[in-house]
Amino acid sequence: MKKAADTDYPVTGRFLKGRLRHAMSRHEADATEAMFDTVERFDDGHVLSRRGELVNRSTILVDGYVIRAVVERDRRHIVGIQVPGDFIDLHGYALKRLDHDLVAVGPVRVSFVDHERLNHTLRGDLHLTRLMWFSTLLDASIHRAWIMKMEQLPADGRLAHLLSEIWERLRLVGLGDAQGFDFPMTQIDLADACGTTAIHMNRMVQKLRAGGVVDIRRGRVNVLDHAQLRSIARYDPDYLYGPGDLAVGAIST
Repeated sequence: MKKAADTDYPVTGRFLKGRLRHAMSRHEADATEAMFDTVERFDDGHVLSRRGELVNRSTILVDGYVIRAVVERDRRHIVGIQVPGDFIDLHGYALKRLDHDLVAVGPVRVSFVDHERLNHTLRGDLHLTRLMWFSTLLDASIHRAWIMKMEQLPADGRLAHLLSEIWERLRLVGLGDAQGFDFPMTQIDLADACGTTAIHMNRMVQKLRAGGVVDIRRGRVNVLDHAQLRSIARYDPDYLYGPGDLAVGAIST
């Protein structure tokens, strides 16, 4: 079966890339792209969805980063980071309300699909429905890995794991490069994602830089020693369901 180039799908071309994109038929890829109309741009800090708001549409991230944030007792906790190609709130299709905020970090480009239109596309297409379901299950796998690493690792290991994961996820969708990746998150953002303070995060950033492992500055992560970064993180990317022991060859009906 002939597969289309990514350029045929400017909005959804990175959806499931590196995992199950190969399992999508041309018809399914066309139907997924056709759900979306315009692409909208938002600036850093824009709240795409607030906790508790009624959700009647789902969002795909075309460019940039979006965080999942929970605020408790005046402290923000970043409980997830979304990269291009992610259907960032597809679980809202079932839940109708989210238990967290979705916030842009740096400029982002997104597109929306109303749930009624999503219903129409998925009606009678079990295979495409399961591909969408896989997307939400992948989010759950990432969340489990974060929970485990928060318990296992000291602060420098948590930071190393976060950076290793983002780099791997970007490379799965054809972004990033052999030296690193653009990353607009501040040290305050990193602290909120790694469960520590901004002051301690600054020490961890300096520690990894002094050790010749990674250099984070001016919105860019430069990886100086990939093997050492993975070692500090105790990093195994299988939970991302890309190439490896958990790779999924196909999803049948």
